[in-house]
Amino acid sequence: QRARTQMPVSSVGEDRAILLGFAMMAFSVLMFFVVGITVVKPYINRCSLSEASCVLLQADILEEWVDCRGVSTVPCLRVTVNLTASNQKAFLHFDEESVPLIPECFYIPKCQMDRTELDEEVLKVKNSLDTQLGGTLSCFADPATHPRDVILSRKYTVKNALFAMLWPCVMLGGGALLVGLVKLTQCVAHLSPETK
Repeated sequence: QRARTQMPVSSVGEDRAILLGFAMMAFSVLMFFVVGITVVKPYINRCSLSEASCVLLQADILEEWVDCRGVSTVPCLRVTVNLTASNQKAFLHFDEESVPLIPECFYIPKCQMDRTELDEEVLKVKNSLDTQLGGTLSCFADPATHPRDVILSRKYTVKNALFAMLWPCVMLGGGALLVGLVKLTQCVAHLSPETK
């Protein structure tokens, strides 16, 4: 009678496994927060981008160099395209992050002090674009918020957002599974002496 009413004592291993499971769940909540701010929110904010067709008109290296985080100045490559749907000229940007940072530049190299390397790098990109002048390319436009800007490639896509959310989900599920399995084994261990 006394043995039945006693609660089973959990082992040190079970306690550590439960602690690990709860720690995994807590860290997954933090990961959801970080991923939500860095990947999902920018995707949602830029959902209004629609695919368009652009004709590459001109690629120029501006005489005036632009500021690079207050460290140095870098050359700016400005690319002009024509939106075929609206027959309107717009500035082409590499991705959506460069639109608010550098309004007229398609490409700026990484900040460094060597001016000749900066010139060479921008010239390579310009020569590559010059071979495609007059050609049609796929671009993304947001006529409501940025009517004079289009982007070449999207940095934040549904695929990237879902892939980033996968790891916090796996960690949350793994932590919950770990705690659940330990509790299940404790319950089975508690029931087995009663059946004997």
